[in-house]
Amino acid sequence: MELTEDGDWLEGARRVLSPNCDERPASCGVSLIVVHGISLPPGEYGGHWIDDFFTNQLDSAAHPYFAEIAELCVSSHLLIRRDGELVQYVPFSRRAWHAGKSCHQAREACNDYSIGIELEGEDETPYEPGQYAQLAEVIRALRAHYPDISAQDIVGHADIAPGRKTDPGPAFDWAQLRTLLA
Repeated sequence: MELTEDGDWLEGARRVLSPNCDERPASCGVSLIVVHGISLPPGEYGGHWIDDFFTNQLDSAAHPYFAEIAELCVSSHLLIRRDGELVQYVPFSRRAWHAGKSCHQAREACNDYSIGIELEGEDETPYEPGQYAQLAEVIRALRAHYPDISAQDIVGHADIAPGRKTDPGPAFDWAQLRTLLA
């Protein structure tokens, strides 16, 4: 797995461009990967809802939960679906809006210096083996391009926004990911 020559895109990922991004601060290099979990509607997988959400096209009438979130302007750099499909919404050089109010090692505003990777799933449901394999490959490719990302700089959303976020949840097997990255 490789990034494009300019480092902005993951080769082979389906691209769905999100407007919910902006320039990173000039002095910020990428030094953090944040792993998230998402399913739309909650607990359901597949379909176009995540793409719609990250492109501000979510139909608020399609599901009761969507009425609560349809007005949010959020994004992530990548999504790894249950079947392992990779979808990229934001170029890596730009700031995706995935972390919200956050802090990592006493450094706030994690969106400024992180790459957000969503896994299609939810906190209490085990993620698929293919998702772990894809995630490990993606992380290896990103670390080759962004050498400031150490093993300690691969965290969950809950780690950088404790009390506010819980994903990727207790079902996420960090030991399995570490083994795949070793």
